[in-house]
Amino acid sequence: MKITFYGHASLGIQVNDVDILVDPFITGNPKASGININELKADYILVTHAHQDHILDVETIAKRTGAVVVSSFEVVSHFEKLGIEGHPMNLGGQWDFEFGTVKYVNAIHTSSFPDGSYGGQPGGFVIEGEHKNIYIAGDTALTFDMKLIPLKTKLDLAILPIGDNFTMGVEDAIVASDFVQCDKILGYHFDTFGYIEIDQEVAKRKFFEKDKDLMLLEIGDFIEL
Repeated sequence: MKITFYGHASLGIQVNDVDILVDPFITGNPKASGININELKADYILVTHAHQDHILDVETIAKRTGAVVVSSFEVVSHFEKLGIEGHPMNLGGQWDFEFGTVKYVNAIHTSSFPDGSYGGQPGGFVIEGEHKNIYIAGDTALTFDMKLIPLKTKLDLAILPIGDNFTMGVEDAIVASDFVQCDKILGYHFDTFGYIEIDQEVAKRKFFEKDKDLMLLEIGDFIEL
């Protein structure tokens, strides 16, 4: 499993020969100007919720690649009206895709489209692959619901927001890693704009002091599990 960071909360995940994008917000992020969305591969696009900084490039990429959008019923319905194929889910549900099992889990946040219309409930994804399991939290506050995840799934990586203000900050993300019983963390949703700027070295140190590994990738860099 290869995971590439495209800035903000945008990820690329490659599982064998299947390419997955998560929350593509690239053309609207000046810090991701080095990423050309016309070169990105996508068989599936996972969308955690309807906010613009998570859906901005979904339509363009999906129409070019034919990718299937996987998200809440409301988000999928929105993109189906634009001629894009989708797979609707709701909180607590799971489905076996060709790349693994996906469970749509709770997130504490809001969700509306850029025009203010209702975007369903926000969520995160637990992906159980053939060899590795990951949790993509989406935009969320710290919640006891995270404790449900390790009752079923042993995680190899937790992808957590750490920018604070709109989501968890570093301290709550450390607790979240305890809740999901995973000490290997990929941080995201930070440093895109002023409200979510962090001191990266301080963040890494705080995780290290709790015997945890916080990875903060440069845009375009990747890790392999």
